[in-house]
Amino acid sequence: MLAYTYIRQGTFQLLDKPKPVLLHPRDAIVKVTLGSICTSDLHIKHGSVLRAVPGITVGHEMVGIVEQVGEAVSSVRPGDRVAVNVETFCGQCFFCQNGWVNNCTDPNGGWALGCRIDGGQAEYVRVPYADQGLTRIPDSVTDLQALLVGDVLATGYWAAKISEIRSGDTVLILGAGPTGICTLQCVRLYNPEKIIVCDIDPTRLRFVQEHYPDVLTVLPEQVDAFTQANSCHGGADVVLEVAGSPDTFRMAWKCARPNAVVTVVALYDGPQVLPLPDMYGKNLTFKTGGVDGCNCNETLALIAEGKLDTVPLITHNYPLSRIEEAYDLFEHRKDGVIKVAVRPDGTGE
Repeated sequence: MLAYTYIRQGTFQLLDKPKPVLLHPRDAIVKVTLGSICTSDLHIKHGSVLRAVPGITVGHEMVGIVEQVGEAVSSVRPGDRVAVNVETFCGQCFFCQNGWVNNCTDPNGGWALGCRIDGGQAEYVRVPYADQGLTRIPDSVTDLQALLVGDVLATGYWAAKISEIRSGDTVLILGAGPTGICTLQCVRLYNPEKIIVCDIDPTRLRFVQEHYPDVLTVLPEQVDAFTQANSCHGGADVVLEVAGSPDTFRMAWKCARPNAVVTVVALYDGPQVLPLPDMYGKNLTFKTGGVDGCNCNETLALIAEGKLDTVPLITHNYPLSRIEEAYDLFEHRKDGVIKVAVRPDGTGE
């Protein structure tokens, strides 16, 4: 089968690999019908994900059809359409039992697919702990509608959920990329008074203005003054940092009012500085880390109800045989790209 593979830092290659097989009774084999490219894949390519294993098939955003299940799998069966969770989690350890599935103590717990074990930019993928890692897609929801459920939408939903958003709040979202827009959609579920989205890319801000006309947008050079002018207490009540640069990390705490919540879900290329003397007295609460992606049933239900819609984010389609072109487009932000759908059978051409 075709599989896009991490060779070494800076090099991915489309290779012919054996089709995966069941290795454990809790595994499932999924025929991938639609996948996507994530910024985290680019982090692997650039060498900033030290856990990534050369030789693995990359990709952790996908939907597909269950082809085979291990004897211990009970929640899905062959023929089911499923969304694949970005995280591998056993469902039984202390962290899983508390809903902190990103910290699952299994050796392959957390982000494993497409990082430490073979992922889904391929024709087939093996999913460990399939009862936890696969979510059946409702009949009324298409593959395209469900494509982002297991990763960027899961991140946005989790980020909004932990941010303690109240109805009268001003919420600032730093970053209008795919995860930022998914976060925006999920923040809207909490009905804050105002939502401000900041991004350096005017094209992405225009996308937000077109699809969410009630949301305020601002460029980074005006974000501090703009946020103060559109809030009641000297800054945003909640800041969600989704962009992942030293500048946006600094903006996050500077634009927050005293006693605000600052939620950081971005993945950075390097360490960030937390200048405690400069922020002394602001009494900020920081919430950080990787997504606890265990709410896929909830987000699929919200999609079915029309309350979430990530289809407009899918701006381009490519067959797997042209995935290198898709990566070039996505990495260099060409042609107004937000997200790319990759179809193993090439029907997206």
